[in-house]
Amino acid sequence: MWQKILAAAKRPYWDRPDPSWRVRRWPDLFAFCIANFFFWLSLTPSLVPRPWLLQGVIGGITAAIGYGLGAVLSWFFRRVLAWRDWQPSEQARARGWQVCLVLTPVMAGWLISESAHMQRELRELQSLPPSMAWHTPMIALIALAVCALLVVIARSIRLGTGKLIHWLGRMLPRPLAVGTGLVLSAILVTIGLRDVVFDRGVIDVADSIAAKTDASTKDGITQSGSRYVSGSPDSLIPWDDLGFQGRNFTGSVPTKRQLERVTGAPAKDPVRVYVSSAHPEAFSDDSRDEPFRAQARLAVRELQRTGAFDRQVLAIAGTTGTGWVNSTVAEPLEYMYGGDTAFVAIQYSYLPSWVSFLVDKEKAGQATKALVTAVRKHLDTLPADKRPKLVVTGESLGAYAMEATFGTAEKLVAETDGALLLGPPNFGPISTEVRRDRDQGSPVWRPEFDEGRHLRWAQFPEKDFKRLKGPWRNPRVAYLQNASDPVVWWSYDLALQRPEWVDHPLGPDITPEVNWFPFVTFWQTSVDMAVSYGVPAPHGHRYGTGPVEGWAEVVPPKGWSTEDTERLKKFFDKREAPY
Repeated sequence: MWQKILAAAKRPYWDRPDPSWRVRRWPDLFAFCIANFFFWLSLTPSLVPRPWLLQGVIGGITAAIGYGLGAVLSWFFRRVLAWRDWQPSEQARARGWQVCLVLTPVMAGWLISESAHMQRELRELQSLPPSMAWHTPMIALIALAVCALLVVIARSIRLGTGKLIHWLGRMLPRPLAVGTGLVLSAILVTIGLRDVVFDRGVIDVADSIAAKTDASTKDGITQSGSRYVSGSPDSLIPWDDLGFQGRNFTGSVPTKRQLERVTGAPAKDPVRVYVSSAHPEAFSDDSRDEPFRAQARLAVRELQRTGAFDRQVLAIAGTTGTGWVNSTVAEPLEYMYGGDTAFVAIQYSYLPSWVSFLVDKEKAGQATKALVTAVRKHLDTLPADKRPKLVVTGESLGAYAMEATFGTAEKLVAETDGALLLGPPNFGPISTEVRRDRDQGSPVWRPEFDEGRHLRWAQFPEKDFKRLKGPWRNPRVAYLQNASDPVVWWSYDLALQRPEWVDHPLGPDITPEVNWFPFVTFWQTSVDMAVSYGVPAPHGHRYGTGPVEGWAEVVPPKGWSTEDTERLKKFFDKREAPY
């Protein structure tokens, strides 16, 4: 063993090592060059500015992808050259390595500096301060460490597969041994990644953290004393059964005194109903989708208890993976109507949205559909002139849940009195329909659909909603979508398919330097999602006071004016937390 190691250490780095040394051998020259090229591509800007630490991580992952592709191509070329009975000389390989090792650090340093310049331009477009630490050596070192780790893991798998094939070759014919070894190795790697690393590692850790969070309460949130709120002493749902997000939503409801101080007019205490997945009654039935129906029935009973069906507006909110409902979407409607509103939501999971998307995305649509169906069923029993206006809303995965509930734009318009959806993910059925069938000439980041008769999209609501000259008919559906929102554009397709959002004309906060590269753009957008809240509204995944203008367009109260909208916007602007 030690003799082999010493022999390998004395061998010139440009020599081809013993094929059995797949983990410890010197990198392949061609694969190394492709890895460098992919790392350089990873330095190009994407949707939102990236911190240097994440830039290093994404650079390492992208370089490892490039190395893998380069290694496959190198293997193919070697086979072709061997068939042609030609191989490059040792001197040629040595010169190639020397040129590569000299140019790599020079090019990396220069391109990282250029990347810093492009990132500063992107920050300026998205109203961020110009100063930014961009640590060139640290980016390079982090990328090198991440890439090396991934390559070692890949080589270890390759070495193990080779050993398995060699062992099977003692009992089976060579072709059968190779095929069986490859299949067994693929199965073992898949099971290891999916069941051990992901399910029992990442998912279990995320589940444990989320479960502890769901049992806690955010600082400053206390139980509401209003009888119109779930979790209050009068509620059918105890405070302790609301979950983390349920307590946040119901515990932050504004009182009628707070509403009156802002509006200067008489107000009511708003209704907020929330049923968590932890409530015992949610599990009173046995079939797969019955828990959501049980939650929905309980939500309707709670709405009846609070008198929600006597309010002017009843809003159904889709929730994210954790059960989050954005209070800054609910409050503008409550202030507009002086509290004569009701909001209702149910929780289908306490896992973070990215985990819910991977393991139980379908539950979002199932739960929201159960709630919408139950509420509409009760509304149908009321006289037409005694029903509240029914509107729906949701942000991020909550917007997807609402889209999945209705399925088509036509059905959404036909079965509601309006909708306000924020940051809809790329895979939502209605968003997909609108982008696919949008009016000719409209960009994918600001689509026009059916001349804006019922659906309109905006990043800057004060002007975007009014761009179209034709009438905006009721019921109205308003989408708030930032061109730079990675949650909107993330898709597995980014790995191999050029997206439309990089085509000209670009969105108003997208740098002209943006481009699409296979695999690279996918990882850039994935990392962008992690930092999409690090920019001010209306950029990234932040929508700020956009809901004020959204609700003012969708369901304005009688006599509501543009001045009222501006006044309410200023109120929320003052409260907006710094990014």
